[in-house]
Amino acid sequence: MPDTPPRQAPQSAADTATPVTLPLPFPTASGFAELGPQFFTRLHPTPLPSPYLVSVAPAAAALLGWDASVGSQPDFIDTFIGNQVPDWADPLATVYSGHQFGVWAGQLGDGRAIRLAQAQTDTGPWEIQLKGAGLTPYSRMADGRAVLRSSIREYLCSEAMAALGVPTTRALSIMGSDAPVRRETIETAAVVTRLSPTFIRFGHFEHFAAHDDVAALRKLADFVIDNFMPACRDDSQPYQALLREVSLRTADLIAHWQAVGFCHGVMNTDNMSILGLTIDYGPFGFLDAFDANHICNHSDTQGRYAYSQQPQVAFWNLHCLAQALLPLWLPPEQTDQEGARDAAVEAARAALDPFRERYAAAFFRHYRAKLGLRPPAGGDDKADEPLLTSLFQLLHGQRVDYTLFWRKLCGISSTDASRDAPVRDLFLDRAAFDAWVADYRVRLRAEQSHDAVRELEMLAVNPKYVLRNHLAETAIRRAREDKDFSEVDRLLAVLSRPFDEQPEAEHYAALPPDWAAGLEVSCSS
Repeated sequence: MPDTPPRQAPQSAADTATPVTLPLPFPTASGFAELGPQFFTRLHPTPLPSPYLVSVAPAAAALLGWDASVGSQPDFIDTFIGNQVPDWADPLATVYSGHQFGVWAGQLGDGRAIRLAQAQTDTGPWEIQLKGAGLTPYSRMADGRAVLRSSIREYLCSEAMAALGVPTTRALSIMGSDAPVRRETIETAAVVTRLSPTFIRFGHFEHFAAHDDVAALRKLADFVIDNFMPACRDDSQPYQALLREVSLRTADLIAHWQAVGFCHGVMNTDNMSILGLTIDYGPFGFLDAFDANHICNHSDTQGRYAYSQQPQVAFWNLHCLAQALLPLWLPPEQTDQEGARDAAVEAARAALDPFRERYAAAFFRHYRAKLGLRPPAGGDDKADEPLLTSLFQLLHGQRVDYTLFWRKLCGISSTDASRDAPVRDLFLDRAAFDAWVADYRVRLRAEQSHDAVRELEMLAVNPKYVLRNHLAETAIRRAREDKDFSEVDRLLAVLSRPFDEQPEAEHYAALPPDWAAGLEVSCSS
């Protein structure tokens, strides 16, 4: 399939702007820029009129040595909406390719994201990226902009996932503008400042593999190894070790998604982080009523990215990455030699094989913790499989609220059934719950579980607060209709402490209202 020709980005007024004075507390480094111009295009963001601050995330600001008050500093808004370029910035957009909904899409790239710089901090490198900063050469038929609606969703979920302990890119701030942006309707523009050690995706490797550019492919792989996975360099086969490490990180990530009930919604290979981070929050959603086949993306008409399919899709995506990396351990002179190619493919499979075992181990580890169980004698994860399988069947059949179930289960007693009511009342078929919880109690008593100790341990892994769609929608409506951003900040504060009891925020943990069932998110989200 031929690549889509790159679209020329317009000359930005910021190209001649006077550098701003907002300093970074840490020095910057070239980072991705050291790879060379075939990997990116240097350009400045396209300015937006009359910008305003929506929110600054304190935890993300701290990663750069700031606190939330940085939003009131001169030049902060203009810097992080892209209207002025600080002297520490080296803005660029990267090129990549990828498979979208299982189909090769050819050349893609940062169609609305521009990296400002890489900050060298006490906690490592953090790339600073503006999402929604205008047209780039990789925008294809898009406008290079993001809207306030989707920006609020990404901002809140990035920080919520970090607080849950799920590997993720971060979100420093949202800036808004009344500039019109067309989606299904006319909306207003916004820019999210995202942070990540790197935004390299599977699709970056697919791009150079598709162009048979082995030198660039090797350069990119060496960059990742040297900067983020140095242990791979000590392996006798460093590029296969790279693939194995990415497989293991991805397995851990997906198991964590499943455990917190997170649905990504668009797991294209260009939306898969080489570091095993959650990246590109679009049509995501957290489970309300448990449905193993829940599809959170209204654009996903075939259910490719349903909740239950996420582990398998991740494995499929890793196979795409393996195919892209294959030339690195298949010398050019051996490309057409059947035996050599077969050996290279087997080496790739060997690097991918640990995914299934790692995913299963992470899956059982998360769910044992959620159930307050110790590892079975002998370390046999399969021993707990019947208990979990029957639980998932019960939750699915009864459409029990996922987050509430796990939170209320924390208070269960190993001996006293009279304490079951808070969780039992979530089930229409109380007898079915009674049957399952009886088996659960047998398991608890077998390991002499101490109720008070177990409850504290379970409360620390079963969140009370997650970013349900209706909570995000409420914040979005107030922001769009009244320019009232207080709900964004309140929700951010609650989600930053997802495991804590917050009596003043109890309504954020309630069952979703009836109108929430009509909410839909799609690829435009």
